[in-house]
Amino acid sequence: MNETMGFGRDKEADGSASGAGGSGPTALAFDTSSSVLAAAITRGGHVADSSQSFTERNHSVRVVPDLQELLRRNGLQARDVDFIAVGQGPGSYTGVRIAVTAAKTLAWTWGKPLLGVSSLEAMAFGAWRKESGEREPDGDVWFVPLVDARRGQVYTARFVASGGEWRRAEEDGIRLLADWLASLNREAKERSDRTAPAAIVFTGELASLEGKWDPETASVCGVPFRTRPMALEAGAVGLLAEQRYMRGERDDVHGFVPNYTQLTEAEVNLAKSRTESAT
Repeated sequence: MNETMGFGRDKEADGSASGAGGSGPTALAFDTSSSVLAAAITRGGHVADSSQSFTERNHSVRVVPDLQELLRRNGLQARDVDFIAVGQGPGSYTGVRIAVTAAKTLAWTWGKPLLGVSSLEAMAFGAWRKESGEREPDGDVWFVPLVDARRGQVYTARFVASGGEWRRAEEDGIRLLADWLASLNREAKERSDRTAPAAIVFTGELASLEGKWDPETASVCGVPFRTRPMALEAGAVGLLAEQRYMRGERDDVHGFVPNYTQLTEAEVNLAKSRTESAT
């Protein structure tokens, strides 16, 4: 999963899919792993159109109508879609399951390829694209998505942007927030000046973590850091999936399952011991 991806972050286009100038495969992309129901149409490295609906308790009711509306306003039908892209999680158990089930149903019914991507990577990649108008510091920039998993835990991972390239550095996981920040600190300390991050960007629905962490204490070894609160955007799901599609990758529709992600056994035992010692 440590592939380097050479995305042009300036490829985002406004307007409908039928009016977007890019050529290339057209994707219907969506994600329901968080509080937002995100949907998008991407084509040839462009986000042609997108929508966000903050209806967490109604994802199962809204997902099909929202996708239908997105296709309708862009004058697209099933035959115009080349593949289905979906956020595979991790995130809300119910939310992830809703998107995966809908994606499998569409792919099977329409006879389209299915490609899943990490919802955490889509969140981090979206944050990177949002910063396209800002000058990146020289060197690696770490992007760390944070999604509240309750009980002091977060769904998280780490990605690196450097010189216009994007790669994964840490796998998705559910981690104790305090331990994860300490781990990032150790990782930065162990690196030489040449490989240490130039900056760290924490992103995601950070408002849900208010009171559970202090961004100031997340400063890693004096490395400049910033927070970029943002809801997941399905355009990032489509663009990441498009890279897989162009490499000839496909997911098996019948075997495709959500990525729920669990604590490792060591983390479970550590959390248990902390709970017991506090009582």
